[in-house]
This record gives sequence, structure tokens and C-alpha cells, in this order.
Amino acid sequence: MANNSNEQQKKSSTSKKLKKKPSRVKRFLKYFFLTILIIVLLTGVVGVGYIYAVIKTAPPLDINAIYNLDETSMLYDDKGEFIDNLPSIQERYVVEDYDTLPKNLVNAYIAIEDERFMTHGGIDVKRILGAATRDALIILGLKDGGIHGASTITQQLVKNSILLEESSAESTPLDSINRKIKEIALSVQLDKELSKEEIMRAYLNTIPLGGYLYGVEAASKYYFGKSVDELNLLQCAYLAGITQAPSYYSAYNTEEEDYPNTYINRTKTVLDKMLELGYISQEEHDSTVAEADANNFAFSTTDTDYKLNQEWFVYPALDQVRTDLKEKYKYTDDEVDKLFVTGGLKIYTTMNTELQNKVQAVLDERSNLHVEQYNGEYIEEYSEEGVPLLQAAATVIDYRTGQVKVLIGGRGDTPPGSINNAYFDHKSIASTTKPLTVYGPAIDTKVMTAATPIDDTPISTELINKYGFNTNNPPQNYNGVMDGYITPRDAITYSKNLTSIKTVDKIGLNTAIEYGERAGLKYSDDSHTMSAASMGQFEQPIGDRDGGNTTILASAFGAFGNNGVRIEPILYTKVVDASGKVILEKEATPVVLFSPQTAYIMYNILKDPLVYFDANGAKFSDMPVSGKTGTTNNVDSFWFAGLTPYYSGSVWIGYQDQTPMGNGYSSSAADLFGSVMSVVHEGLEYKEIDEPSGIVKAVVCKDSGKLATNLCSQDQRGNRVKTELFIEGTEPKSYCDVHVAVQVNKENNKLVSDNTPKSLIETRVFIKKPNAYYGAKDYAYVVPTELDDTKAQTTINLSQIGLKANMDLYDAIVLLNDRKIKYTFNGQSVSGSLSPGQYILTGFTSEILEDGTVTLTISKSSSNDTSIGNNPSEDNNNSYENNNGNDDSNDNNDSNSSDNID
Repeated sequence: MANNSNEQQKKSSTSKKLKKKPSRVKRFLKYFFLTILIIVLLTGVVGVGYIYAVIKTAPPLDINAIYNLDETSMLYDDKGEFIDNLPSIQERYVVEDYDTLPKNLVNAYIAIEDERFMTHGGIDVKRILGAATRDALIILGLKDGGIHGASTITQQLVKNSILLEESSAESTPLDSINRKIKEIALSVQLDKELSKEEIMRAYLNTIPLGGYLYGVEAASKYYFGKSVDELNLLQCAYLAGITQAPSYYSAYNTEEEDYPNTYINRTKTVLDKMLELGYISQEEHDSTVAEADANNFAFSTTDTDYKLNQEWFVYPALDQVRTDLKEKYKYTDDEVDKLFVTGGLKIYTTMNTELQNKVQAVLDERSNLHVEQYNGEYIEEYSEEGVPLLQAAATVIDYRTGQVKVLIGGRGDTPPGSINNAYFDHKSIASTTKPLTVYGPAIDTKVMTAATPIDDTPISTELINKYGFNTNNPPQNYNGVMDGYITPRDAITYSKNLTSIKTVDKIGLNTAIEYGERAGLKYSDDSHTMSAASMGQFEQPIGDRDGGNTTILASAFGAFGNNGVRIEPILYTKVVDASGKVILEKEATPVVLFSPQTAYIMYNILKDPLVYFDANGAKFSDMPVSGKTGTTNNVDSFWFAGLTPYYSGSVWIGYQDQTPMGNGYSSSAADLFGSVMSVVHEGLEYKEIDEPSGIVKAVVCKDSGKLATNLCSQDQRGNRVKTELFIEGTEPKSYCDVHVAVQVNKENNKLVSDNTPKSLIETRVFIKKPNAYYGAKDYAYVVPTELDDTKAQTTINLSQIGLKANMDLYDAIVLLNDRKIKYTFNGQSVSGSLSPGQYILTGFTSEILEDGTVTLTISKSSSNDTSIGNNPSEDNNNSYENNNGNDDSNDNNDSNSSDNID
């Protein structure tokens, strides 16, 4: 019984414990859900409060902002003078009456952009929830695809008008959320203020459709050459289809890999959606899809371009403003275009209008382009559109501030939007690259000095193979002349290609290209080559910016006058919005290209081509000028880039289609540069660029690069001594060991030997040069290696060989066996060819001269009265010489001899 009692007590205790456990779980769940509820409520309260606070910061709904489409932007020059307006949307065509919009066009936009447009109240809650669900799954990695938008047509209209500036200023996800909250609130208000028809018309008038195309009317004229009310179903579907990404879906985007399927398939998507929503019948759908597959869109553009005043300068300035707006405010290109056209901006450029006009006049004057001259005249040829075929470009920069003062991309009466050769277009820049990517870097890295000798001879097979040159046609100098040892100073002056290649190989190809990129040059993947780095010959692949232009070169050469610092080109100073707020201010962006010492040495070197070579036309008045010419391989471009103490600049001459120029040289570009800079510097005083500290001078030998000795000035070519500039610490410390004094036979230039007659020994100064190249100009001045092989002369008794008085001279000559002979007649030394049978030997010396010459005394033969020479007088003082025995003479025989000794 006791045991039973204990068991019952245990069961009772266990049962109580089991009953207590559910109460704890309930309490936990109760508190958990209560906590969650509180968090949700608090979050909801905070969220509502946050949303309310954001809505309070939204701008007021301004109906005028939707309809006001003529607040165009304005441009000003560097003195604040008005240049031009950008064309407004109203100038770009606006649909004034909703009823003129094709029903198919309205339905196409509703189908593809906002299918519940006619029924929702400004926002599509179902679409928002659906997009949010899909986006959440994509973010969590549970679904593939991109983030979906949920903006209705009403929201897009608000975004493109009232919230244009805010919609582009998104820098964080929170900014995006705030903007979306304001967009939703304003869209709901707008839907109450305007009818659906009014909203649709405003939307279709302002929708960006690529570039400066705004609204369906402008797009209709651009793509189809007709008004929007004339569009057929296929064309309506096309316009609606390209709206989401005009640049990608455009029929004129021929570079797209899947062209033309990109816009054809997109159009068919719109037609499918229209069928699904009942806007078109199956028959209309099928027939129109067939038209799309056949690409029967009937594209026929109408010129809607608007030529701006000074557009050579204006469009580059707008391009720079666009870049900065996108960077600062995260604008898209379409949003920037909209801001330009409707934002009422005031854009202050750096253009000097007076100089711009003067330089344009210089370029337009055909006689300033010294190429294609025929019979002493420069003939202007024109395209069918009346544009000069021979084109030119120029840029002038204040290189200390980076402000571009002149930018001209072409010459003549060009149509709107013509190729801007000074800014947007990039070309091979030829030898203008050499100061920037070859010799400047070589001096800057201290691999070389301005006096380091480089061998101007053919590049080795090793280098040909290393850099992929054509073995059958390897690089050579432009004129085929090779100098041998040459300094970087002279290599730049005479534009040597072979030394340029050898120098880049020495500093490293990657180093050369790195300097080029800092100089602003563009290198495509195809142009990371020795040809581009050493000779400025870029590959120019289609679709890539490759090479340079006058603006890039003007900016880069400015570094030589600005202590080695290049300032990125500045085309505008500030941008002010319609409310007067400064939204952009352009600050200088310095790029260190060279040390101050390297820059000044290069500035000094670049004066030489204007003095000693082909660029003297770049000089004007007494103003110091430095610069470098360039000519492309196929002679389709002439370049000059240079600087003065005031400005840097560059010019280009060539045909737009890259046709080679029939005549003219890079000196033609130098001449044009001089003409341009002459008008730019009118009224400016002479001044010079200051030499920085850290530069020393040394008197050096041009062949060794070392300190000069007396021998360097006695070189057979003339004085080889030069005072050169050096970065302090790189100047030479040892003396020239290349020049040596050597004794040679003065007649054959061979080293003196034991057989060399003393009278022929001469001391000459030569250069020591291993592996001297025969074709180089300095080869003749290299120390000879051959010993003089002149035969030793022996003394003989002339009487023993048969010579005797009164014998015929001819017989005497035969006995002398080709020895050199001098004659004495009537006590005078004479020479020449003597006729046999007319002269006799009357005497001879028993000594032979050191060079083996025999002297004979002759007189007239008693059987012949013919006088020696043309003068029978015995006072004949003419000097004659028989060249018998001389390698340069003809054989002496009866038939070839002459009676006339002279």
C-alpha cells in the first residue's frame, strides 16, 4: 500500500509539471507576438511619419511646369556676352490638340507603358505591389532578371517635369526612396487636376526619344519624315517601343550587334500587348507583324537640326557640362538633354568670341593652307553640299588656367552637327607624339639626357620581331637619311623615327603609353603598340576613340610652359539654373606630366625645329615659339602643336575622308599655326618662360654626350661641341672618349703603315664607334681599320733600264713601265698627254721622288716643228702633267693621244 501511495504521488507531481509547461509557451508566444505587433505599429507610425515628412518637402504641384516647354538654355562667352539659345521643345515641334494624336499611338503607349492608365488614380497599386514582390525575389537571389520599375505615365510626366532635378540627383538608395514617395504623392494630385487626355498629351510632348528629340511629333519627323497624325500602326508601335531606351532601340543604331532585330522585336512586343488588351484585332496584329518582319517601317528622316552660333565651341562645352552633370547629380543622358532644352540654364563658356572669329577666318582662307598647290595657286574644291573638301581644325588654350579660348572643328559653311575635328574626332597624331611619349619621358625618367647619343641606324632584327614590324618593310626615317650618332635634341628637330623606336624600347613601351595617357591621348586595345607610342601611328578601330586631336595636343604641349603640369581643358566656368542657383562650377584639374626641369628642357629643345628644320613658318614677330610637326604615314594629316609664353595651340590639315594629300608637307601645318597664333597674340608684349631651378648647363660633345675635349671641335664635319641643358645631377662628369686623333694616308684615308710616304701622312680626328653602319652619314668619320697598302718605292739607275739622251719620248715612257712622270720643258715643269714622235728625251734625273715619280727633260724633235701646246713661243708657262701610271688615266697610245697638252 505504501508503494502504491508513492507512485500516485509521483504521477500527481508529474501531472502538475505537465500542466505548467503549456502556460509558459503561451506566455512566450503572447509576449513575442505582442512585441512584433508593437514593432509593426511603431514602424508603421514611424513610416507614416517619415512618408509625411518627405511629402512635405516635395515641391508644390505646378501645372505650368508641365506645359511650359520654352524655358530654353542660354550660352555666354568668357566676357558674359550672349552666344545663342539652345532650341526649346516648342521649336522642336509640339502637338497642340489631343485629337490630332493617332488612336493607335495613344493605345500603343498605354499598352507598353501603363495598361491601367485610364482607370488608376495616378499610381498603379497592383503594379507597384507586383514590381516590389519581383524585385524582392531578385534581390534575395530567388529569381533572375533586372529590377522592375512601376512608374505610370502620370509618374513619368511628374518625374520629367516637376521632379526633373531631384530625379537625377540620386546618390543613395534612400534618395531613390524619397524621390519615389514625392513622385507618387504628386502623381495622385496631378491625376485630380488634369484629365487623362491632358496628361497624355503633355506626356507625349515631353517624352525623351533620343538625343535632342523630345515628343512624338519631333520623333515622327525625324524617323519617318512626316507629322505624327500621319503615322500608321506599325510606326506608332515603333515609337512607343523605343521610349524605354531610345539609343538602344533606335533604327539608326546600326552598331548594335543584333541590328535590326533589336527594334523589330521590340515593335512586335508592343503589337502583342496591344492585341492582348484588345486595342487591335488579330488580323491587324498579324498583318502589321508581317510588315515589321519585312522591315517595312518606311524610315525617311526630315532634317530637324538647328545650327547654333559658334557650334564648333558650343557642342564641346555642352559635352563637358553633360559629363559633369552626370557625375555630380547622377543624371542620365536623356535627363541632361531634357534639362538643356527645358531647364532654362545659363552656361558660361570660356570662349573668346573675338579670337574665335579671327581664327575661323584664318582657317577659311584657302591661301593659308599651303597644300594642294597647282601652277602657283591654291584651288578650293567643294563637296556637293558646298563644304570645302580640304578641312582644318585649331585649338588655342590658356595653359596656365586650362581655359580653352579657341576651338574650331572645321572650315567653310558646314551643315549643323558636322564632324568636329578639334574635339570629338580622334586621329593618328604622327610625330607630334615624340615630345610627349618618347624624349620627354626619356629625360624625365633620367634614362637619357638631352645629350645622350642615339644611333640613327636601322633597327635590329630583334626589335623588328619584338614589336611585330613588317620584316620586308621595317620602319625607316621619313626621308631615308640616317645620321648615325645623334642627340635627342637633334632627333626631335629632324623628326627621326629610328631613334624614336630605340628610345621607347629603352624606357619601356608601357612607360611611353602611360605618359601618353597622362597627356590626354587615347589608346584603344589595338594601339598599345610601338608604332603608336614612338611614331603616333594609331590603329583607329571603328567605334573607339584612338589617338588625339587639336584640343588634346594643345593641352598636352601646354605642360612644357607650365612646369610640367597639364591642366585638363576647361570649356565652361559655371552653370546657373532657372532660379539663379549655381549648379556647376568648373575647377581646374591638374595632371602632372613632367618635372618642371624636364618641361623646360623640352620647351628649349622644341625651339630648334623652328630654326633648323621645317617648322620655321610657325614663328611670328619676335615672340618665342616652340613646337613639333607631324605627318601621318599615308600623308592624310598634317599636324603642328606648340606653345608660346602666353598660349598653347595645335592645328590639323587634312581631308575628312582621309584622302592622301597630293603635295604639301608638315611645314604646311607649321605655317598655319603661325598664322593662327599671329592673330591670337596681337597686342601682346614679348616675354619668355622662366627657367626653373634645378637645371645646369654643360659644354658637351654631340657624339659622346660627355664633356667636350679639344678633339670634339676638330671633327672633320666641323665643331661637334654643344652647350646643353641638364636636370641637375644628370650632367656628365667624364670627358669625351669617342673622338680620337689618328694618322692616316691623306690620299686613301687608311691607317699609316711602314710603307706610307711621309709626305702623305696626316693627322685627322675620327670617332670610335663599334658596329658602324655603312649607310649612316657618320660612317666616313669612324676610325678606319685598314692599314695603308701603298707599295714601297725603290731607287733604280735609270740609265740601266735603257734610258738615254735623244731617244724618242714614247720609247722612254715604255721603258719606265707605268711610273708617274713629270716633264721639264724649257726649264718649266709641264704636264699633259704628249704625242709620240714629236718630242725627244734630252735628260733625266737619277733620283725618284718619294711617291715614285720620275722627272724627264724633253725638247722638240728636230724632225717636227710642232710647238708644245697652242703657243709656239718658248715663253709658254702653262703646266702640264702626264698621268701615265695614275689609276684615273687612260692608256697612252697613238690613237688616243692629243696634240694639245692643256
